[in-house]
Amino acid sequence: MSEIEKSRKLANFMIESLEEVTRTSKQDLKILPDAKIVKIGGQSITDRGRAAMFPILDEIVDNVKKHKIIISTGGGTRARHTYQVAIDLGMGTGVLASMGEAIGLQNARMIQMLLAKHGGILTNQDEFGKLSMYLKVGCIPIIAGMPPYSLWEEIPEKGSIPMNRTDTGAFFLAEVLGTESIYYVKDEKGLYTEDPKKNPTAEFIPKIHVDELIKMDLEDLILERVVLEYFAKSNNVKNLYLLNGLVKGNITKALNGKNAGTLIYKD
Repeated sequence: MSEIEKSRKLANFMIESLEEVTRTSKQDLKILPDAKIVKIGGQSITDRGRAAMFPILDEIVDNVKKHKIIISTGGGTRARHTYQVAIDLGMGTGVLASMGEAIGLQNARMIQMLLAKHGGILTNQDEFGKLSMYLKVGCIPIIAGMPPYSLWEEIPEKGSIPMNRTDTGAFFLAEVLGTESIYYVKDEKGLYTEDPKKNPTAEFIPKIHVDELIKMDLEDLILERVVLEYFAKSNNVKNLYLLNGLVKGNITKALNGKNAGTLIYKD
């Protein structure tokens, strides 16, 4: 047997061994299973200013004593404008991702200042080890939503805009921490068969399995499409709630396990 054949045989053995370990291994460690990830939309919520933000933050504060809430932030209009300028200048996807990350951080900083008197604390993505301590003492951690791929962002199949943006970042955060539910706070009731702003007769979707939603291949989604792909193969996240945060009480209902918009679930 040649050295090349020996190397191939060893490599195949190692791959088979790893696959067997994966099949028989225990479930992922759930680091903070009782935490609640609340993702506040950038364009849909933060960009609307005081009128939208203050009631939403007040509702979150009202729920902190009952729920361990971690806030993830979106980028919004400024991120979209930045992407357009960068594309016009011929910048690559990695550069766009880096700039989008900066915008999400700006929104996280603003929300942290607004919540400072209630224990709001800006938490960098390399400080996850402190999350349990922050939650234990009653703080509200705020994390910039953009995943930290930066210059190493995956190249999308079409265009230059990063696929992994702030909705995705909130999902990754929940999956890593072992939390079961993510609450995407938007300015729409939830999912529709079409864009309700363009077609008033579009049908509302109150509850749907992620596999069914992927098969529908809707032209319009208020959630980053790649999140559905990640969700379909997740180990920890079980529910994605899409809700209109501009309607008072929706966040409270969702945190208490009631569907206040659209529930995307998996078995």
